[in-house]
Amino acid sequence: MSSASRSRRPLALLLCSGVAIASAAALPLAPIAAPATARQETPREPPLEELDDGEGRRSDPSSGSADPSLPRLDRAVERGLAWLVANQESCGGWVGDVGHKQEDSYAIYDTAERQRREGHAHVGVSALAGLALLADGKPVDTGPYAATFDRLIGYVTRSQDEFGYLCDGTTRMYSHSFALLFLSQLYGMTQRHHAAVERALTKAVAFTESAQNEHGAWRYQPFTLEADLSVTVCQVQALRAARDAGIAVKKSVIDRVVDYVRDSRIGGGRYEGAFYYKIHGRGASSKTSYAINAAAVTTLHSAGLYDPREYGGALDYLAASYDDVARYYDDHFYFWYGNWYAAQAFFSEGGPRWRRYWQALSTQLLSNQQQDGRWLNRTGPGDAFATAIACLLLRLPAQYLPIFRG
Repeated sequence: MSSASRSRRPLALLLCSGVAIASAAALPLAPIAAPATARQETPREPPLEELDDGEGRRSDPSSGSADPSLPRLDRAVERGLAWLVANQESCGGWVGDVGHKQEDSYAIYDTAERQRREGHAHVGVSALAGLALLADGKPVDTGPYAATFDRLIGYVTRSQDEFGYLCDGTTRMYSHSFALLFLSQLYGMTQRHHAAVERALTKAVAFTESAQNEHGAWRYQPFTLEADLSVTVCQVQALRAARDAGIAVKKSVIDRVVDYVRDSRIGGGRYEGAFYYKIHGRGASSKTSYAINAAAVTTLHSAGLYDPREYGGALDYLAASYDDVARYYDDHFYFWYGNWYAAQAFFSEGGPRWRRYWQALSTQLLSNQQQDGRWLNRTGPGDAFATAIACLLLRLPAQYLPIFRG
């Protein structure tokens, strides 16, 4: 169903114990400018009633037979990655609109068109595209994407300043964390770029640690007293991945993040056990959302904590909310960003709930892929963002990326 033919159900209208609950998740946010222009849609793949393996054999989500190597999933990822490779910019990155959420819309203050015109790109979108290529499991230096990786690694490392901050133009801490995550997954996979990746990764970790504020969290800009759970999960997952790759990360930094997440847990009411978007400053303890609860669970998992008593309410929230998010927001950054973390949360938990979620998610992704191989993101950074995350989600069960292995 296209965006034009359905009305959005505002996520900002939920109530929780008399407190307004609003959606809160996006890529980099900043001052408001012109809204995004409409993006041209190409025809989708035929809709699916059930996921099949390309040979007419349907998978049963309750049996756990949704094999990640099914031919149709493989073909979808291959086509998505081909679209990404064909749309890499000459600078080595991918462009994307930089902005912030405004209710259910996305206010843009740096356009993909300007980036392309001036020879720049979007660091966060570029890092996600790189992660999607890595998640396909091909050799970095000698595989079919070797030239693409050469250009991308050069772009990412050139985007780092003398302090370790990974930024191109107006991108901020969200993008820094995704670039750090990309470098951490790349580390050890390339001999050709090993020295440059190690140097950039070590500096980026040190910068992230230094930017943690007194609350034990992060916000859109580095070195600010503001904090929110959405930005924080991006940083801690990247730090955990860097630590797992062999880069030193201060234990005190992770411990403070865990305290912050635990303090964000909603203590009573209808959404008891879910998590607040913010617990300090303006709007504190007033918002939660699908993406925020997915981020909270993934943060705790990234810190090595797997006690359902700490996040069971958040998983319940995710299971109850997926259908609405998928129905009303399938080409919106709510869907893409939220499911990037929800998929990891459900996969780590496993069991019937994961299988139900995977069946619904993979079926929808296959159904929504465009004929040219991409996925759409009309409200948010753009189609490269959506396509990168879609390929990552479809490759998650294969566990080629270290972060998908728990």
